[in-house]
Amino acid sequence: MSRYRGPRLKILRRLGPLLGLKRNNDSIRKNSPGQHGKDIKKQKIGPYNLRLREKQKLKFNYGLSEKQLLNFVKKARRLKESTGIALLQMLEMRLDTVVFRLGWGNSIAASRQLVNHGHILVNDKNINIPSFICKPGDNIVLKSKISKNQQIFSSVNCPKFLELSPSKTKGIVKSIITRNEFTISVDELLVVEYYSRK
Repeated sequence: MSRYRGPRLKILRRLGPLLGLKRNNDSIRKNSPGQHGKDIKKQKIGPYNLRLREKQKLKFNYGLSEKQLLNFVKKARRLKESTGIALLQMLEMRLDTVVFRLGWGNSIAASRQLVNHGHILVNDKNINIPSFICKPGDNIVLKSKISKNQQIFSSVNCPKFLELSPSKTKGIVKSIITRNEFTISVDELLVVEYYSRK
């Protein structure tokens, strides 16, 4: 089994709010999972556990396997810019994440399903690979057969690096995402430190 398919609320209670798993995190209890769950803020966390948690936030938020996340870290190391920022930019520019940020899915997993089933066009080409990296200038279109079903649209503010048409069926990647536009609160340096020996 590559991806986690278990209960999401346990993950959210252990790691904190992750918008990629659930948009509205207000109804989730603040203590860790289990009958005698402790308050997350009061728990003593060691240095290894802290790095592990930051890595797990990325893994579960974007729905990646351990091998996929390690491959993204290796690619980010080869770039000239900061490894942590490059890693987050690559994860945010994945097609399934861009579809989620455009508001066409309630979670990244739902957006991934739209891509897998062939409902997304990128530059007039049918792309069904969720890990496809979008570039500035890419036109992303939701097929008309799916756009008639208004239930998939979420009331979400479109980020600055994307542009959504008034019909909400077309989007344009204007630029690469910047650090202040990330929705996940993670210390990317701890993730890089976790993978420093691999």
